[in-house]
Amino acid sequence: MRYRGEILLYLQTTVWLFCGCKSSSLYSLWLTGGWHLAAVIVVVLIMWGIALNSFDVQEKARDILGFHDTDQMKLRFKTATASPKPKCSLSRVCPPDHFALYIRSGAANVVGPKICFDGKIIMSHVLNNVGPGLNIVVVNGENGVVEKFGYLNMKTGNPQEILTYLKEIKPGMIVLVASFDDITTKLTNEMRNLFVGMGSTFIKSIKRKDNWVFAGRAGTQNRSLFEKQAFNDDRTNIYEGWPDMVEVSGCFPRTIRPDGQKP
Repeated sequence: MRYRGEILLYLQTTVWLFCGCKSSSLYSLWLTGGWHLAAVIVVVLIMWGIALNSFDVQEKARDILGFHDTDQMKLRFKTATASPKPKCSLSRVCPPDHFALYIRSGAANVVGPKICFDGKIIMSHVLNNVGPGLNIVVVNGENGVVEKFGYLNMKTGNPQEILTYLKEIKPGMIVLVASFDDITTKLTNEMRNLFVGMGSTFIKSIKRKDNWVFAGRAGTQNRSLFEKQAFNDDRTNIYEGWPDMVEVSGCFPRTIRPDGQKP
């Protein structure tokens, strides 16, 4: 044991203090009747050495298992200051004043679309809140709050109600759209022009059974970079009479107030 030498040293010193004799006289002390005092001293010192050794074992266990309080504090601090993770399955974290988004169209008339905004899935086939036509999410472009979402039934819906819905979208709102099934049955030129006003360039060319995804901003004529179209073509269709799904993702800039102030 590492404490053997120390125990012997303490034994010699203690015996000398209690009986006034040198360590070489310990045997004489034993023979003259002081053996019981020496035995008590030895037992006490042995117990003390065991306690020290036990403390040393505990320290070694803490070293091995990493249970030091300082390490735990560092771990908590590291967790609290961990880098943010990408949202909506993007490969990178969006810069400040941008929102992460992911939009995927439906597959034929079987699998519904998916719309994710700022890390939250707003609409999807799994959530059972999608439908045939234009699946649309309207977001406050300043603070990222979802104002409303739903689907505009472009097969059996009322064209006037659809038009009214689109006209009520206020300037500055971020608009996310994903097609599902055929969207051209009720799609009028006036509706197309409204999407042009949000930054769409493909809406004018959308034909029967085409797939389309789009993210734009209401009240702007600036061309959106978040738009894709898959053409219905028998030579390239991968489903029975339907083109492949399309998707778009990235970091969409926040709407800046007219006075330039952040929300």
